[in-house]
Amino acid sequence: MSIHPPLTDLPINKADFGFYQGFNRAVTIGSKTLIGALILWAAVFSEQAGVLLSQFNGFLLAHFGHWYMYVVAFYVVVCFILALWPRTGSIHLGKPNEKPEFSRFSWFSMMFGAGIGIGMLTYATAEPIYHFSNNPDIIRGTVAAVTAENVRPAFQWSFLHWGLSAWACYALVGLALAFFSYSRGLPLTIRSGLTPLLGKKLSGPLGHAVDIVSVIATILGVSVTIGYGVSQFSSGMFNITGATWMMNAEGAPTKTAMILSLLVVMGASTLSAMSGVGRGIKWLSNINMGLSLFILLFFILFGSTLFVFKSFFLGLYDYLLAFPRMSLEVWSNDGSEVSQKLADWQGGWTIFYWAWWIAFAPFVGLFLARISRGRSIREYVLGAMIVPATMCFVWFTFVGGTAIDLELRGIAGGQIMEAGISSQLFEMINIMLSPALATAMSVVIVVLLLTFLVTSADSAVLIINTIAAGGDASQKGNVHIITWGAALTLVIAVLLLAGGLSAINTAMIIGALPFSFVMALMGISLLKALIRDAMRENLKAKE
Repeated sequence: MSIHPPLTDLPINKADFGFYQGFNRAVTIGSKTLIGALILWAAVFSEQAGVLLSQFNGFLLAHFGHWYMYVVAFYVVVCFILALWPRTGSIHLGKPNEKPEFSRFSWFSMMFGAGIGIGMLTYATAEPIYHFSNNPDIIRGTVAAVTAENVRPAFQWSFLHWGLSAWACYALVGLALAFFSYSRGLPLTIRSGLTPLLGKKLSGPLGHAVDIVSVIATILGVSVTIGYGVSQFSSGMFNITGATWMMNAEGAPTKTAMILSLLVVMGASTLSAMSGVGRGIKWLSNINMGLSLFILLFFILFGSTLFVFKSFFLGLYDYLLAFPRMSLEVWSNDGSEVSQKLADWQGGWTIFYWAWWIAFAPFVGLFLARISRGRSIREYVLGAMIVPATMCFVWFTFVGGTAIDLELRGIAGGQIMEAGISSQLFEMINIMLSPALATAMSVVIVVLLLTFLVTSADSAVLIINTIAAGGDASQKGNVHIITWGAALTLVIAVLLLAGGLSAINTAMIIGALPFSFVMALMGISLLKALIRDAMRENLKAKE
């Protein structure tokens, strides 16, 4: 019995001269054409685009909700199997004895900043507060809203969305790319993760299609993240300056404020991207990690510390105990009022999140692979899943827990709960501190938010260029960085004008669907490759 050797060569055609020298023209031009069509459609037919996106969102939730739930559970299982199985966990991502490029602090800082930093700043307050007043346990009548008995369910559901499932989406893509690129010598691009299943066919149109799907998903996934980020950035600037033109009558940032904030963020991110991963992105990541720890320390010292510690351990216990059920239970509308509310809640929260993490996965996954060379599979999964998830739990309990405690004790008087999602963190700061200190802390948060936004945007631009260049991660010409930075800016701007953040969310869910299938195949490919490697070693040992 013999087993064919693994594929270690996957030629990807690149232009030898001209504007696209070093890039695959099919992937680059195909991605730009599709993104350009989206920008043109949303800009020219903005009202129609908003309505159509909303209708299509309802269709996807009705017909693909089960798929999103089950496929994300599959990603989690694959990552844990590979990390915990002794034979696979010790496999080195790279050449034997190759040392990591970055220190563990910088490695973790870049992972965390690119992966979830922006959304965490918004949702660390907003999500526990929302689930404190509405979650599946309240809908089913097992707990009452806005009561002490609902604190544990509020954190249990918050942990679900920002815990192992989220980071498994990123970790799986990064692990597959790191293994096939550094251990097999294949290009550092998405198509390489499918070679055990599709082989050399990926050198042609099939591989081009995979990479185009990855670029589109990246653009739309990053658009959601930056969309929420500029919304909170605008709210923070309003809290600092008091400029009335930045907020509307409903307490949400105006589109003018968000567009101006977007231009500031994308301008700064384009400049950072020109400096590359080792300079701008690395130092920005270290800065935002330091500021994150400073803000966390503030809540540890001045927040509801005892309440928070209790909430953290009880919430973590409840989450781990219920994780399998929460990951696999899908609610469908059977005609009853309760089932309708449960299905709506899951579509608006869990399925939305799973689509968001999937759409973000080609960007974060390739970025994780780019910075994780030289680490073992076990160390990689620990660093890419367990540690970041734990950090999110700490943030959610210390920040969100303080907000809940202020509402429970009547100190906030509904001020936090009634604020817009982008303003809740700043409202809590206003309650806790004097006006002068609240303004100073708001400045720190806005600076942190800006570094998170810039880190995510410039990393995304570099990753898109890497995919378009067939896995070549070397620094590209500034004109290509500026082009993709401008495209990302225009996508966010036209979708904001077409339907606000909801239009961006819907476009992202649409873009995530095809890539969710690619990710499932990547998981199967990785398992197949490692199993066949083990079989080759066994046969060699018997000879």
